[in-house]
Amino acid sequence: MNRPHAAFLLAIAILAVAVSFSGCKIGVPAAGSASNPAALADEPDVTFKDLQGKDVTLASFKGKVVLVNFWGTWCEPCRGEIPILIGMQQKYSPKGFTLLGAATNDEEKTVDAFIHNTQFNVGGQQMTMNYPIVMGSDDISNKFGGLLGMPTSFLITRDGKIAKRYIGSLNENQIVKDVESQL
Repeated sequence: MNRPHAAFLLAIAILAVAVSFSGCKIGVPAAGSASNPAALADEPDVTFKDLQGKDVTLASFKGKVVLVNFWGTWCEPCRGEIPILIGMQQKYSPKGFTLLGAATNDEEKTVDAFIHNTQFNVGGQQMTMNYPIVMGSDDISNKFGGLLGMPTSFLITRDGKIAKRYIGSLNENQIVKDVESQL
């Protein structure tokens, strides 16, 4: 095998390893990218389970602006955006906003321990997650059109329409602008 060919194959192998450890999947748009679903689709009719096993319907949040965030305890990009989400819940919940964290591909006991024991730096303060956490599933994510990667978030209007979908880590300036436009 000649040297240029071997170098090319090595570069491809390194790229494949980097992508597999990046928390994203091939084909996922750039981090923080947002898309507008055609004509503001209705939110899906889904029922999550909270960590106590109680049903939580997405429809029960009508009248609020909701950001549904599909995440996992094992997902580094997901963990990286949690301080932004905590800050948003803290700032905007009095104005009719709520964040709904849908833990995906995790066991309930792992999620419960994570949300109660993991501290995040939010504006210089150490805080745990301060928003409702529910368990996601393939069935639920499929009702949202499926997930190309994690994290994936959906901004839902007060009247239950999906305004935007975000694939990858949230861009703080963009998500704040989008939420404020709905409040």
